[in-house]
Amino acid sequence: MDNGFLKNTLKTTVLLAGIAGLFVFVGSLFGPSGVWIGLALGLVMVGGSYWFSDKLALKAARAQLVTREQAPEFYGMVERLAERAGMPTPRVGISPSPQPNAFATGRSPRHAVVVATEGLLRTLSYDEVEGVMAHELMHVKHRDILIGSIAAAVATGISALANWAMWMGMFGGGDDDRPNPIALLAISILAPLAAGLMQMAISRSREFEADRGAAQLLGTGEPLARALEKIEVLARQAPMQVAPQQAYAWIHNPLTEAPKRRQGVDLARLFSTHPDTRERISRLRQMSFA
Repeated sequence: MDNGFLKNTLKTTVLLAGIAGLFVFVGSLFGPSGVWIGLALGLVMVGGSYWFSDKLALKAARAQLVTREQAPEFYGMVERLAERAGMPTPRVGISPSPQPNAFATGRSPRHAVVVATEGLLRTLSYDEVEGVMAHELMHVKHRDILIGSIAAAVATGISALANWAMWMGMFGGGDDDRPNPIALLAISILAPLAAGLMQMAISRSREFEADRGAAQLLGTGEPLARALEKIEVLARQAPMQVAPQQAYAWIHNPLTEAPKRRQGVDLARLFSTHPDTRERISRLRQMSFA
């Protein structure tokens, strides 16, 4: 079985257990009935995010699905790469954004969509676009869409939960019924921070795995490395309006500002949804599949 799939199965199990436990814990602060309310909210948040991930992502990117007749070269490229990877051909979409970028979405390989922006198709060479699409197909093959959707749901849900907890603590019930205000304060501050760090760490890990899978599929990491070099420069010249919780899905963070080198611990990297592009390029060029 694919190693990336096994890793993501473990991560998914941990995430599901974590979000269920956290929602139940916060719900328990409001009594026995709150436990079940918290669990229900957690399940709805994760399930909805996963099941409707493709529709939400396509709408956010203003992407349109295309047929083989509408985009024969691009569609044919994705079709050939999917066949080489031993997976179903996903639906293919194009976003009107001038920023060169791409993402994959969908709840399973048979319901997946890969999307490229018009900027990507216009500014990159054929083999560079192929490298990017191979990367996106690896996200589909490794079930990264599931893990990414759940991680995003966790981060979004925990923030909403923290706000709900604070609201209930301030306005719910009499003094004897209210939960410990110190516990509520800790939840409202630390829980969203921890959830965000968790989501970003998982997102960075899955990008490295998809880079490796793409290089293996093509037999070289050079096309993707060159694509990332161009995207790193050109993406900053064409800003994209993307909701922060959707940024993790793109091959390059559409919200990133120009990197600044700092001495010591770089806190910005801890809060980044993507690995440092220079590190990704370096790793790709060191890969050998002879």
